[in-house]
Order: sequence, then structure tokens, then C-alpha cells
Amino acid sequence: MTGIIQAARAEAVEALTPLPGRRKACTAAGVPQADWYRNNRRGPAPARPITPRKPHPAALSTAGRDHVRAVLNERFADAAPATAYFTLPDEGTYLASESTMYRILRAHDEVGRDWL
Repeated sequence: MTGIIQAARAEAVEALTPLPGRRKACTAAGVPQADWYRNNRRGPAPARPITPRKPHPAALSTAGRDHVRAVLNERFADAAPATAYFTLPDEGTYLASESTMYRILRAHDEVGRDWL
């Protein structure tokens, strides 16, 4: 339904353009001028610059991630990260959340997918 309305508005703008001009035709048809130009672009869309993502301020450093991975591989090699997550705080140590532990191991292909 929206596509039909959009097409009808585009036709109205095209029909009215020769008389009062494009800006007034868009206003009369109820079409934002920027929308009309975006939808009726002659060339390709302009390239957007690629900006690298900034790490979250609370993210673990590389050394912190390596430490978590080392602890998981040494002490909890035959256990799930959930075991480490619930065991370490009892000893007074908090390394990372359970999902972060899985994320670190998944980045190094050290955790499998049981559901596949």
C-alpha cells in the first residue's frame, strides 16, 4: 500500500513540476523535497566514509582478555565457562562475565557449539 501511495505522489510531483517548479510541486503533493531527490537520484549513492568502531570504555584490555583465557585454559580446561564464573567469585576473584568468557573462547575457536 505504501509503495502505491509513494508512486502516486511521485507522479504528482512529475506532473506539477513544469508549472510552479520542483519545490512547490513537492509541497503541493505532500512529499518532502529530500525524499523526492533521494528516490529519483540519477547516479549512485554517495560513498560513506568507513569509520572504525571505538572500543567500549569498560571493555577488557588485550592483556585482560589474555589473562581470562589463560585462567580458563589452565584451571577450567575440562569445564564450561559457567563453572569458572560461579567458582572464581567464591575464591574472591572476578575475571569477567560468563558471556565475556564464552566470547573470548569463541574468538579463539576454543569453545564448541553443542546444538549443531
